[in-house]
Amino acid sequence: MNPINILKGMMGNMNPKNIVMNMLKGNTNPIFANLIEMANKNDVKGLENFARNICKEKNIDFDKQFNDFKSMFNGK
Repeated sequence: MNPINILKGMMGNMNPKNIVMNMLKGNTNPIFANLIEMANKNDVKGLENFARNICKEKNIDFDKQFNDFKSMFNGK
């Protein structure tokens, strides 16, 4: 069975954004508070910049990792 289908069944009608928002709700970390605020405002560029900075600090190629992530959902 496809793990994505299992997760979809567990999530019910919730979309990925709502799942993450519920997971972070109540967290007092100011970094998470900033991320939540950006997500609520649909600040995609701000979220992308945050992710790029984290990847840069950890010497990770953001573009490659993001493309690999997207390919998991495209079935490629």
